[in-house]
Amino acid sequence: SAVLSSTFLNEQLNVHGKIGCILSMLGSTVMVIHAPQEEEVNSLESMAEKLKDPGFIAFAMCVLVSSLLLIFVAGPRYGQSNVLVYVLVCSAIGSLSVSCVKGLGIALKELFSGKPVLKKPLGWVLLVCLVICISIQINYLNKALDIFNTSLVTPIYYVLFTTAVMMCSAILFKEWQHMVIDNIIGTISGFLTIVAGIFLLHAFRDVPFTLDLLPLFLQQGRADLQVSWRSADRHQSDQHQPLLPSEDNGCQSTEEEEVEGESM
Repeated sequence: SAVLSSTFLNEQLNVHGKIGCILSMLGSTVMVIHAPQEEEVNSLESMAEKLKDPGFIAFAMCVLVSSLLLIFVAGPRYGQSNVLVYVLVCSAIGSLSVSCVKGLGIALKELFSGKPVLKKPLGWVLLVCLVICISIQINYLNKALDIFNTSLVTPIYYVLFTTAVMMCSAILFKEWQHMVIDNIIGTISGFLTIVAGIFLLHAFRDVPFTLDLLPLFLQQGRADLQVSWRSADRHQSDQHQPLLPSEDNGCQSTEEEEVEGESM
């Protein structure tokens, strides 16, 4: 998306943004490689048991409360200046929409196998929740795209959405209970890499820095370094100067005063 937006929409990313995109892709890849295998859920009854888990209910409530705060509190204040506000809303709601999609997939599979799925209320509840979640995602993603560049919004949304979905899946399907230490370290390392990529994307978005300007920045850095060395040498030489005038300087000043008096 960043490449296409720079090609067709003339929305350029600086060097920090390009490095941030690469780090985000690498971190997401590492997280997916080390992610645990999902538990197989083959029926709506088992899916309903998963949805009734207190951990998932607490996670869903936190997502809803934080989304409402972002929409009604942070959105009017910081939505026009901070890209993370609307993108966080889309990512948090998107984690719930993926769970709804998984439940609907199970319902469709049971429907095609001849089971009376249409009489069960869980399938309809998941369908309504999916429509609501997707509507919220589309709305606030369009708002973010109207305000900020596509090359900035899409990578951040991709990273945050992937992280939120993995957190939701880990809580819903209890995948992290049987993880080995290698996968835990890999997942945490991938997440920290994603955080570094998002920081580079967001923190330096307004810095006009390109590869063409790199020699100028290097020359400026060398000049600043030379200036700092000169100032340090001057400061050091000032420190070595005597605080009181020496006797030779005193004699020389008296002789100069006598010469000036004779010339007068």
